[in-house]
Amino acid sequence: MKPGGFPERIWRGRWSRVGALLLAMLLLATIIRPGPRPPLQGPGEAPLLYTPVPLAEEDPGRADVGRLHFLGGWALTSPDERFGGLSGLRVEGGEATAVSDAGMIVSFPLPGVSPAPRVRFRPVEQGPGPERRRTTRDTEALWLEGGRLWLTFERQNAIWRYDRATLRAEAAARPARMRRWRGNSGAEAMVGLADGRFLIFEEGRDNGGPTSEAVLFAGDPALPGTPSATLTYRRPPGYRATDAALLPDGRILILNRSLSWLRLSAKLVIADPRGIGPGGALAGEEVATLAAPLVVDNMEGVAVAQEHGRTIVWLVSDDDFMRLVRHTLLLKFELRL
Repeated sequence: MKPGGFPERIWRGRWSRVGALLLAMLLLATIIRPGPRPPLQGPGEAPLLYTPVPLAEEDPGRADVGRLHFLGGWALTSPDERFGGLSGLRVEGGEATAVSDAGMIVSFPLPGVSPAPRVRFRPVEQGPGPERRRTTRDTEALWLEGGRLWLTFERQNAIWRYDRATLRAEAAARPARMRRWRGNSGAEAMVGLADGRFLIFEEGRDNGGPTSEAVLFAGDPALPGTPSATLTYRRPPGYRATDAALLPDGRILILNRSLSWLRLSAKLVIADPRGIGPGGALAGEEVATLAAPLVVDNMEGVAVAQEHGRTIVWLVSDDDFMRLVRHTLLLKFELRL
């Protein structure tokens, strides 16, 4: 199977229907029962391989989708079983940092930065619950600011703040406004705003509904008692927010993902949180849609960076540790504002 290919294109010709049926059964089983996960392990590092992928396999010269201009794409692989399941993404100084639902902070150099790239793993030892288990270390979103790191724990609907260098916990909260969010579709995306506020999105139900919830915090969401307000996020129909990033002008870029009849797709929207207050609604302007025949997978991380005056958007996908049918894709675009 070509890196970056689409599940529905694995089998061709007379075997396509058989292959599609087998794939449907596999993905349905994964939805009902999560796929295999590596055991929770300690820190370490391993080799990382970048395999280039085009924006569109059948049209290698294509470079534009909506207001995004494609600058490169790679399928990331590593022999280490800890690699995968990436959600959330931040890019700083030639390095990417993500979190995994295996309770790891995962860092790696961007393509072209290192001649012998390696991926580094740091386990999140301190967190909700007395033990480091899947249900207590399912990290979905992160935010980096100076020497601090914030994480959301989806199944616990909790936010913890850490010392970035040591991963020593500094503060933790389980905000009342987030407690009724569903355990496996709770706190999914987090972004720190330019004025010091934080915005956290629930993943919400995959029912095609027009809205889901978000909570706006007046300050550090990991501090119990920080004033907050519930907002309505008017998401693209059939899509759910999976990550968000801050744009240079103060607006936010929201990544939304859809799984419809075994076809994965993603939509990026720009929303303006400035001036929004309690009970307000956040609506986004669509920037681009990634869907077959374009390269796409289970997109769960977005980061914004600056390069030579250009606004760069990075996307990463979560392979759910199912390497036979999904990929860890890293995509790079220029956002044309």
